[in-house]
Amino acid sequence: MIRINLDVMLARRKMSLTELSERVGVTLANLSILKTGKAKAVRFTTLDALCRALDCQPGDILEYVPGEAEE
Repeated sequence: MIRINLDVMLARRKMSLTELSERVGVTLANLSILKTGKAKAVRFTTLDALCRALDCQPGDILEYVPGEAEE
C-alpha cells in the first residue's frame, strides 16, 4: 500500500492545507482527498508542485508500506 504523508510534511513546514492549495494551484478539496489517502492517482505535475512548495522529495510525501492492505 502507498501511504501519503502530506500531513507530516505540512506540519514540518508549519503550513496549512489552505496555504499549500494556494501555492500549488490545486483545490482544497483535491488536496484533502490526497491527504486522507483516498486518492487513487497523483499526476506528476501535481507531485512536482507539491515538492516545490514543500521543498521536499517525492519520497517524503509517498511511502510504500509492505503487507498493509488497502482500506
